[in-house]
Amino acid sequence: MHAIASFAGHRHTDTTLRYIHLSGRDLAEKLKSGMDHIHAWRVRMLAAADRHNDAAGGVRS
Repeated sequence: MHAIASFAGHRHTDTTLRYIHLSGRDLAEKLKSGMDHIHAWRVRMLAAADRHNDAAGGVRS
């Protein structure tokens, strides 16, 4: 259990126990959901930066 927790980057095995019961399919779905969330956030941040640069008269490449 400690090796799995360490590999996963968890400080406590309690955290690992929350996820250990999940199947590979469940884990893949959770990972995809998390990555989709991160991608959507990045798109919003990049769009906001573009709007800021346009408003400030910035040069775009």
